[in-house]
Amino acid sequence: MTVRVRIAPSPTGNLHIGTARTAVFNWLFARHHGGQFILRIEDTDLERSRPEYTENILQGLRWLGLTWDEGPFFQTKRLEIYKQAVQTLFEKGLAYRCYTTPEELEALREAQKARNEAPRYDNRHRNLTPEQEAAYKAEGRNFVIRFKIDDDREIVWNDLVRGKMVWRGSDLGGDMVIARAAADGIGIPLYNFAVVVDDMDMQITHVIRGEDHIANTAKQILLYEAFGAKVPEFAHTPLILNQEGRKLSKRDGVTSIFDFKQMGFTAEAMVNYMTLLGWSAPDSTQEIFTLEEAAKQFGFERVNKAGAKFDWAKLDWINSQYIHNMSVDKLTDLLIPAWEEAGYQLTGGRERAWLDQLVTLIGPSLTRLVDAVAMSKLFFVETVEFSDEATAQLKQEGSAATLKSVIAALENHQLTETSAQEIIKQVVKEQNVKKGLVMKALRAGLTGDLHGPDLIQSWLLLNQIGLDKPRLIEAVKEAS
Repeated sequence: MTVRVRIAPSPTGNLHIGTARTAVFNWLFARHHGGQFILRIEDTDLERSRPEYTENILQGLRWLGLTWDEGPFFQTKRLEIYKQAVQTLFEKGLAYRCYTTPEELEALREAQKARNEAPRYDNRHRNLTPEQEAAYKAEGRNFVIRFKIDDDREIVWNDLVRGKMVWRGSDLGGDMVIARAAADGIGIPLYNFAVVVDDMDMQITHVIRGEDHIANTAKQILLYEAFGAKVPEFAHTPLILNQEGRKLSKRDGVTSIFDFKQMGFTAEAMVNYMTLLGWSAPDSTQEIFTLEEAAKQFGFERVNKAGAKFDWAKLDWINSQYIHNMSVDKLTDLLIPAWEEAGYQLTGGRERAWLDQLVTLIGPSLTRLVDAVAMSKLFFVETVEFSDEATAQLKQEGSAATLKSVIAALENHQLTETSAQEIIKQVVKEQNVKKGLVMKALRAGLTGDLHGPDLIQSWLLLNQIGLDKPRLIEAVKEAS
């Protein structure tokens, strides 16, 4: 048997981290078994589906590296297949037209609520005579198509995550609506029906999805059996929870995959972290791995039943590991868009070689890519504002004279790492001051602060674009 799995997002919103994590688990399982990963777009919700959401989903999966083997398939282009499947159920006597009005359904729900009963359809139109159907049609009633569910039926499956699962037909809310009406009799199918027809047609062997679909699984198994199809294996993965233990939602801030990208997380870190949201490697100490490395080890025996709490600190740590181990060339490629979005001009000597030097300087201090914007601002502005600490340092006795000596020394030196150190030694001797004073005054003058990246490397970068000397001159003015 060739393993065939699918990810089937609905384009009613951007790619959500929950959907993306489900895609990761499907991809890992397929690759582990040398199988196929199929992409299906479930776009039958015509009112809420949008082309821009479809594009967001496709781009998000590509960004994460979750390449698919077949698809994308669109449900709206498969309507004839669903209609034929509904007709098959009619012919088998397993489906019928239900003419119950919305008002009648509401009255039924209210009566059940008054009796403290769970809401369920009472199957009142399951056995209509041709005359009764004709009478309802004459009234102008619309209909839906329902699938017959035996209340006494026991539905059992072995979930790859949760073990033996048992449901009764009576738990499923009565006969299930599988399609709406249309001018030709059979309209848009509903989720539980369309997904079964698709999975049969696409020969899906394993359905891997969130635990919030468990109730749907019992209904879908009945549909597989009605069609005489092989039932796939199911794996219901834990939900992603916030720190309060509730399902992660928009109220928690960020849920869209591209929101995470905008916040400066790398694709490699995101898929690495999502892999760990509910699964752990056989070597539980291993937390950094590529998709390919994880695929070699992935299996549902190490997927947790309990919900996976989203941990920002851990995601930050994983992201920092990828950044710190990234080549300078790749990291520069990733940071250039962030600098451009911030409005920084990559001109005036700030060409690729210079940018690579800047990345070498700040890269080890980055946690998220966007951190580079604030961390490198001093290299992209003509002048700097002096912090209170920097101003206080510049006004210390000896600071102004020290900086004047540095300015004078620059006239006679081509600045290199070696000559920078020689200038500092020379100024210490000339001014008869401690090296610490020179270093602090120099940092304050060049960067406007007393904290930041390596001073000598920062000085070299500023010197290459002609900003070191003008800043030191301004610092002398600030000191006086």
